[in-house]
Parts: sequence; C-alpha cells; structure tokens
Amino acid sequence: MKVSALHIGLALLVALGVLTLVVPALAPDPNLTEYDGKLAGPSWAHPLGTDAAGRDVLARVAAGARISLGGALLVGAVSVAVGLLVGMAAALLGGILDTLLCRLIDVVLAVPTLVLALAVVGVLGPGIGNLLLAMTLAGWAPIARLARAWAAERLGRPYVTAARLAGLSRWRAARHHVLPPTATAVVAVATLGLGETILGLAGLSFLGLGVQPPTAEWGQLVAENRLYAVTAPWLVLAPGAAIVLSVAAVTLLADAWLDRISA
Repeated sequence: MKVSALHIGLALLVALGVLTLVVPALAPDPNLTEYDGKLAGPSWAHPLGTDAAGRDVLARVAAGARISLGGALLVGAVSVAVGLLVGMAAALLGGILDTLLCRLIDVVLAVPTLVLALAVVGVLGPGIGNLLLAMTLAGWAPIARLARAWAAERLGRPYVTAARLAGLSRWRAARHHVLPPTATAVVAVATLGLGETILGLAGLSFLGLGVQPPTAEWGQLVAENRLYAVTAPWLVLAPGAAIVLSVAAVTLLADAWLDRISA
C-alpha cells in the first residue's frame, strides 16, 4: 500500500495522542525533583533522560503537550468562531457595515501576528491565559477575510438565487447554502494555520511570556534547558522534536483535507 501524506499525518497524530493522553498516566510526576539523578542520559527508567533538577524529561514533555497542543486548539477554535462570524456578517450585511468590518480586518492584518501578540502580552502581563488571548486577537482576522470572500462569492451562485426565488430569506438561504461550505473551507485553512499557532505559542513561551516554571510547556522547556544543549542535548531535542512533529502532523492532515474538499 502506498504511504501518503495523510497516512503519515495520522500516524503522527496518534503518536501525539499517546504522548498527551497515555504517557502522563504512566510517567512520574513531571515536577518531581531528584537532584541525585540530575542530567542523567536516556535509560529504561528515564527514556528521555533527566534535567538539571532530576525531573523526568519524558514526563515534562508529555505534560507540556497538554498546554502546547491544547492551547493551540483553543486559539484555533475561538479564532475560527470569531472569524467566521465576522466574515459572514460582513458578506451578508453589505454596505457601510461591510466596509467598516473589512477596514477593521485590514487594521489587524497590518500588524504581524507575533508583534500584535507581544503588544497584548506586554500590556496584560505574562501568563498562559494572556498569551492565548493575545494569539486569538491576532489570529481571527485572516480567517474573517477568507470567510467574507468565500461567503460573498457563494451568495451570488445560481442555487442561492434559486433558493431566494423559492421564498427563502437572505439569512435562511445563507444558513442552509452558504454557511456549511464556507465553514468547512475555513476550518480546513485554519487547521493548516494551526502549525503556525503552535510555533507562535512555543516562541512566545520561549521568551518567558507564557507559562512560568516549574510548569512545563514545549517552548518554555527549550528555554530553560538551552544552556545544556551541548552537554545534555536530549533536554532540548525532546521538546524541539515534539514541536516539529506536531507542526508536521497538522500540516499534512490539513493539506490532505484541502485536497479532498477542492477535488
């Protein structure tokens, strides 16, 4: 059987699911310190070694997965909901409201995502809640622009016109014939952007703007262990590999989904 990008993406997704849901139940406490065994290399007892405080690296990477992946999914879900709502409203309302909403979208898009997130966290202060809010405020606008464009294009299609002539109101016709395909396309594109969200959260956490020690998060793990990259490379390679594999998984799955809906 030919191995496709979809199969690889699903395999990586299963691996991430095991890391997030199964490993934490089997691994020791990720915050348990054992200084006598600090900086130990990979072994049967500690498959990914231990850090400078003797904490199990596998346990900390698995604990970090819940925050890194869960946070990215939360940001993606809220961004899709807000972006789809704003985009559909702009396409349906038209006129001055459409213009105002489009200008608002343009203003948000004019500022790079990470710069806007840095500004929001700078005002609200570091913390995972503020970081997720910042990423959401920066992430809804691209989705809203796509949703508005797709909804406006579908509103002009013959089957929507036929539905209007059959007696459906503009809103009911949009709900039945425009919203479902627009939402499907928006979710597919948002899934493709989920990898960027994972990287953004990890990057900002690396800068100390997300979770605070001893709580584990992939970007924060890379930051706190970067001084040992030469003497104990597993400390950086483990969370770094988790970031790379998670981004690869969502990108491959999103590509396969986009190919399917565009076929």
